[in-house]
Amino acid sequence: MPHVLLIEDDASVRDGMELVLRRHGYDVDTAATGEEALALLDGGRGARIELVVLDLMLPGLDGFEVCRRIRTRTTTLPVIMLTARGDDQDVVDGLEAGADDYVVKPVTAPVLEARIRAALRRAEPSAPVPDAAGRGGLRIDRAGLVVTKNGVPVPLPPTEMRLLLELSASPGRVFSREQLLESVWDHTFLGDSRIVDAAVGRLRAKLEDVPAKPRYVQTVRGFGYRFGPL
Repeated sequence: MPHVLLIEDDASVRDGMELVLRRHGYDVDTAATGEEALALLDGGRGARIELVVLDLMLPGLDGFEVCRRIRTRTTTLPVIMLTARGDDQDVVDGLEAGADDYVVKPVTAPVLEARIRAALRRAEPSAPVPDAAGRGGLRIDRAGLVVTKNGVPVPLPPTEMRLLLELSASPGRVFSREQLLESVWDHTFLGDSRIVDAAVGRLRAKLEDVPAKPRYVQTVRGFGYRFGPL
């Protein structure tokens, strides 16, 4: 039974979403504030939590700061943010803070559950591929799911790891944002290219010597992204 942490300050929304998730077979912990949520994650039940659903507009610590603090604790815990407006800047800021995906409130139960299932699938270990790829100072151990830069490990959240694996599996091939949404995020519906762009930006910040002039994850203007060529 997957274990979800739901962080939402509106009691009626929180209770309704908790009921929906439990009916779909999830074990749910809830928190009304960011501080309460971080205490849960740091406590004894924190190790059991497999995914976080995080409202952006929280009292005290807002969702952006909570997401950033979660990322200082772990890079592997999927975070889906809830936004009331779908405001472009809120979405971009949330994704750049480290969220893996977002949904706009009010969200229907089927959409929320589908996004959670997709995020949990992305967090599962990828099927091992018995080779390792190295380019420049970057080395990708596809079997062990380990990335190093100049010999130093680079921790990547599941979404960024899958994005890197997808791009690097076919160096030079151009992937459209829609292709990446489907293959990495499993979004065959309601896809948003900002999710891809934000993940690419985070990946470049970790892998590139000069993120504004990427060697590895390159933009092909008008088409999408490719890995190399260097």
